[in-house]
Amino acid sequence: MPTSSVEATTHAKLRDKAIAQLQAGTTPPSGHWSLGVDTLRLLHQLSSNPDKANDALKLLHELQVHQVELDLQNEELATNEQALVEDINLYRALYDAAPLAYFVVDFEGVIIKANFIASELFGIGQDHLVGKRIDTFLKAQDRQSLLDLLQHVAQSGAKHSCVTERDGATQDSRHLTFQADLSPSSPDQLLLACYECACED
Repeated sequence: MPTSSVEATTHAKLRDKAIAQLQAGTTPPSGHWSLGVDTLRLLHQLSSNPDKANDALKLLHELQVHQVELDLQNEELATNEQALVEDINLYRALYDAAPLAYFVVDFEGVIIKANFIASELFGIGQDHLVGKRIDTFLKAQDRQSLLDLLQHVAQSGAKHSCVTERDGATQDSRHLTFQADLSPSSPDQLLLACYECACED
């Protein structure tokens, strides 16, 4: 269905709903409205003339319908906004509380965002991870493998993974599996999931 037809149908439904609420006396609680001076003057002129009194009533009715339509639209926008806020909070909670380490990095491996498990994995606060290159947390011989993974995914657009070993300078070294994918929201960023694996040397 063409966009114009969809818009017309949507507006017709909105108008029908507004008229039904006016007739039933169930307009939204936000339906407090006032008329401008020019509109009041026009309504007064029309209603003062017996031949045009009916036009005044029609105009007033149209104004009422239009105001209720606006109130209904505002209610719908507020409801949608609240739903979006709830969704964002849910996904933020899922991201931060996930059992896997999640990172958002650029194509060079610079960390843009990291969740709580990521900070635990490398023993550094989330805020301190941002701006650091993720490969610096790996053993020197494995750093290029991760950078190659990022370049491969950036160029091919296909998900890919690699196994590396965390640098054990300050902690026991452990094998890590990185899975990379393009970010659906930012074409110059990658999503990385990381978890410890029981790989043997």
